[in-house]
Amino acid sequence: MVCLIWAFYFLTCFYFCVIEPRVKFFEIPLIKFINNLVIIGTCAFTAYLLLSNLPWYLPNLGDGETIVSSFYLIVFMVIAAAVYSSTSIKYVRYLSLGSTWLFFGLIAIMWSGAFLSDDSSVGEFFSTFALIGGYFSNMHEFVLPMNDYHEFYLFWWFAWSIMIGQFTSRFVGGMKTYQVLLAMMIFPSIPIAIWFTVLYYYSANGIDTTGFYNLAMVIVGITFVINSLDSLVRLYTDNLNMTVERLGKVPYIIGNIVVLSGLTLLFKLDFLAIQWVGALAITLILGCFVYILKGHLSKVADIERSPKANKIDFTKIELLD
Repeated sequence: MVCLIWAFYFLTCFYFCVIEPRVKFFEIPLIKFINNLVIIGTCAFTAYLLLSNLPWYLPNLGDGETIVSSFYLIVFMVIAAAVYSSTSIKYVRYLSLGSTWLFFGLIAIMWSGAFLSDDSSVGEFFSTFALIGGYFSNMHEFVLPMNDYHEFYLFWWFAWSIMIGQFTSRFVGGMKTYQVLLAMMIFPSIPIAIWFTVLYYYSANGIDTTGFYNLAMVIVGITFVINSLDSLVRLYTDNLNMTVERLGKVPYIIGNIVVLSGLTLLFKLDFLAIQWVGALAITLILGCFVYILKGHLSKVADIERSPKANKIDFTKIELLD
């Protein structure tokens, strides 16, 4: 199922790079409003998901089940860090690179701890890695039958898909389709496959991860959450023209922190649900499909390449903000 969702992420990126500049569906005022609701709601839900899972990752701060005040403070600091990072695209870039290298470092540390120990060997890693092939041959077992678990993650992934397409298309517009495919699906799959191979080996062999390993995973996970949130904050504030340049840095930071913190608490109180946000995202996707079929099919059919305005210029990010 994860592979299918990633393929959908690639398709949304392709849509915003190539098709959206012609049809401009997401520039319709009502559609733009709903789209920003989806982005803000998903941003807050991501923070809530971190809050709800902290007791499991940091049992030493509580009883392993109850959300204590320390966890609220951690999530508040994560939201504040993400909002501050979103004030400059350069911060977003640095955090993205930093989280990537932290992830690679975590993989290397845990890989060496598993496969370079006295009773293990590098050969066992390749034997374990080869088991990934069983995932693809048994993919139907992971998808069917559909249940509440699938429903929850499908709504969440659909909510993310449009935003990933919008944000990523801003930076890959001048790339060829196969290059975007490699960048979004193939290259990220390699470290993730290694990561899950390592995790499976730890689980299958009962290797303890408490202490340093657990803390390292929490740090990397929180860094990824901050990196995800700052991209979303940057996206919806740009869409709503609520930028730092227009509002000023302090009002921008305070306003976004208040909104996201409040919505996170509403998810905690079960006042909001990710299913609602995901349903809005699916409605946007279906609406876009109908919109193209009714009045813009010929424009889409005539597309031969990405718009000429989409050019790669890696120096532009240095000039922003």
